[in-house]
Amino acid sequence: MQVIITVIGTDKVGIVAAVTTRLAAQHINLLDVSQTIMQGAFTMMLLASLPDAADFIAVKADLQELGDSIDVEIRIARQEIFDAMHKL
Repeated sequence: MQVIITVIGTDKVGIVAAVTTRLAAQHINLLDVSQTIMQGAFTMMLLASLPDAADFIAVKADLQELGDSIDVEIRIARQEIFDAMHKL
C-alpha cells in the first residue's frame, strides 16, 4: 500500500533523521521525498510503500507518537484517499 506522510513543525536538527529512521525500522520504503524550510517552518512530504503485512493503524499511531516526542505534526494517509481529497 502506498501512503503519503506529511511532517510539519518548527525547524530543528534531527527531524529528517528521526522520521526516516522510524520508517526504516518498520521496513517502510521511501519512494519520493520533498522537504523545505520556510522562515523557520519545516515541511516534508513523503511518498512511501508499506509492507503487505503492515498494520496501517499501528503505523499511524507510531508516527503520531514520534511526532509528539520530537514536537512536530506527522500525518499519514493512504495515497488513494489523499489523491481523491485533492481532486475536489
